Amino acid sequence: MTFVVTENCIKCKYMDCVEVCPVDCFHEGPNFLTIDPEECIDCTLCEPECPVEAIFSEEELPAGQEHFKPLNAELAKLWPVITEKKDPPPDAKEWEGKPDKLNLLER
Repeated sequence: MTFVVTENCIKCKYMDCVEVCPVDCFHEGPNFLTIDPEECIDCTLCEPECPVEAIFSEEELPAGQEHFKPLNAELAKLWPVITEKKDPPPDAKEWEGKPDKLNLLER
């Protein structure tokens, strides 16, 4: 099993999750983070660290968020690993909890 970063991370990109990951499976894109499913060890440490509740186990993905599982796998192969927390975007608070952000995902 793996954990999956979902839509609520788009344009929020808080990185609290990154620092607790023991296997460095997070990858950073311009306005979104992904989890590499081949590296994730299902330790569950990242899920409670996300302040916008954007991380779920693949078995507990909310309805409508299932497509983020293959998207995480695809983008993790393209984006660099991130191991240290950085500042979120300046307008992150404005984007928390907003629906329908997939079209805003920058690759």
